[in-house]
Amino acid sequence: MFVLGSGELLVVGLLNLIAADLRVSIPAAGVLVTAYALGLAIGGPILTALTIKLNKRMILITTVILVTICTLVPVLTTSFGLFVVARTATGALHGLFVAVGFVLAMSIVAPDRGGRAISVVVSGLFVSTALGVPLGTLVGQVLGWRGSFTAVAVLSVVALVATLMLIPSMPSTGDGAGSQAKYAFAPRVLAALVVNVVAFAAVYAALTYIVPFLENVTGISGALIGLFLLAYGVATAVGSLAGGRFADQNAARTLIVGSIGVAACLLVLYLVGTIAVLTALALLALGLFAMGMVPSMQYRVVSLAGPGGQLASSLPASAANVGIALGSYAGGVAIGTFTASSTVITGLIIAVISIPVAWASSFLKPPVIADATEPATESAAATV
Repeated sequence: MFVLGSGELLVVGLLNLIAADLRVSIPAAGVLVTAYALGLAIGGPILTALTIKLNKRMILITTVILVTICTLVPVLTTSFGLFVVARTATGALHGLFVAVGFVLAMSIVAPDRGGRAISVVVSGLFVSTALGVPLGTLVGQVLGWRGSFTAVAVLSVVALVATLMLIPSMPSTGDGAGSQAKYAFAPRVLAALVVNVVAFAAVYAALTYIVPFLENVTGISGALIGLFLLAYGVATAVGSLAGGRFADQNAARTLIVGSIGVAACLLVLYLVGTIAVLTALALLALGLFAMGMVPSMQYRVVSLAGPGGQLASSLPASAANVGIALGSYAGGVAIGTFTASSTVITGLIIAVISIPVAWASSFLKPPVIADATEPATESAAATV
């Protein structure tokens, strides 16, 4: 997850270098970000469905190998079109890895520790935000953007070796994708996914444009902005790890508390945005609350899907990317029409909406199945 997260976000920090080297405009180079997101949101569930009957360990091994190859494609070519295709494929593989990784992680721990297993896996993504992306951007500035992608490929090989050594075999024990689909896409699961969409939209309406906010409202620039973003990144990693324990205790309640916390943080950020120290504290709290919800989001969806948990495990990541896209768009409209602080207000409005959505979703219950077809998922469902 650390390698995938670093590779996903690396393009953002190197966009200008990639655009100049491949002789495309910066907006055109931005397609690389969109392609990855679409690959993850759409390709992830498709690949999960196609491979659902295969051994989970073998899926992870194959996925890491293919990610390594796709990461090296841009290094070895000057074709922007091929770069876009490789990014789309990597996004789809990322979605598959997330889905299978969560299911496998939950299967190798005690039933009452499933949420914590999810939090450990997902923390790799947020650690990459805090450490992997800044380091990769620094490497790109020194060795060129191809040097950064090569470094990610090398880390992928390290991840492959670790997977071969440490990940146990997990044969498929559930039904095929067709049988699981009626549970994975049941109305209760789709309703739970709405929480993911709205929560991520609230955060990213403000976060996407946090640099203009810090520059124009808080009045900081240069290296200080990097420190503020690093603080937020560290908070997301801590929040995702801590969130696993709360998911094990009561995932539905955690989503309600998290939604209220995000709304409160955005309100404070708007009110104290001109004071640097308080702005930093607000960003820290935002990272803790926002990403502390992620394990509960995953846990809740898998639980509500019951026997369709394996297929449903790919859906939260897709929903999150939809939320990120919607939030970024809403924030872009706000900052284009009003001022930098309007992005925080936009996020706050969405966050307030997310509170009753999270509360309503807490009444959703897993299906009652006479014959348990997936012990790990059923055990998880019983704890929610």
